[in-house]
Amino acid sequence: MAEPKTQPTDADPVAFLDAKAPEKMRADAQTLLRLFTDVTGEPPVVWGTSLIGYGRYTYLSGKTTVPWPLSAFAVRSAALTLYVLASAPEQADHLARLGKHTTGGGCLYIKRLSEVDMDVLREIIATAHALMTARHLSS
Repeated sequence: MAEPKTQPTDADPVAFLDAKAPEKMRADAQTLLRLFTDVTGEPPVVWGTSLIGYGRYTYLSGKTTVPWPLSAFAVRSAALTLYVLASAPEQADHLARLGKHTTGGGCLYIKRLSEVDMDVLREIIATAHALMTARHLSS
């Protein structure tokens, strides 16, 4: 059976973002790196070729267990993509107060951090990380 493509790596997250993030998004990407690290209390880990993840859990995909970060973000050409359970009911109030964004498939898409309330974004990240921790790491 093939290994999942998105696996944790030993790449340096700061250097990764400096090399991979489009220049217009680089400062926002570095801000997200610090924000996620501060809020989650987890060290950033580069996953595969595009994600910066925080924490880890495993889920069953078919007959294979797959590792995945508890929360993460990626810098795409069109927007910053935050994996923060955006479709969870617990996020609705936060999203209503966030500012300019879109959502889809549980992801939050932000074009520029200057267009959102950073305190609310902090709440969104904290809520997502707490929900994922409770779901997947509670015994």
